[in-house]
Amino acid sequence: MLVLLESLSFYRNVRVGAAAGALLAVTMYLVRTLELLGPVIDTRDYPLFGPDVWFLLLAFVLAATSALSVAVALTIAVAVRGAGESDPESAE
Repeated sequence: MLVLLESLSFYRNVRVGAAAGALLAVTMYLVRTLELLGPVIDTRDYPLFGPDVWFLLLAFVLAATSALSVAVALTIAVAVRGAGESDPESAE
């Protein structure tokens, strides 16, 4: 199993995905909390915590899902590229 993960560059893909997800989440969180695109009309009630805490939790979810999506997409791309190189029908 470890050989398969290494041949698919899985660990590199996870690191790239984590970096991309974190960068996207931090960017979106800063855009929202620093109001970089203008002020946000706050007409909602936020239970238990203020809006910054809820958006921090949403940023974590965005980072996790983005990281997973990027890692899976990169791993599939490596698998498809590897399958194309070792395809015996294309050698004929």
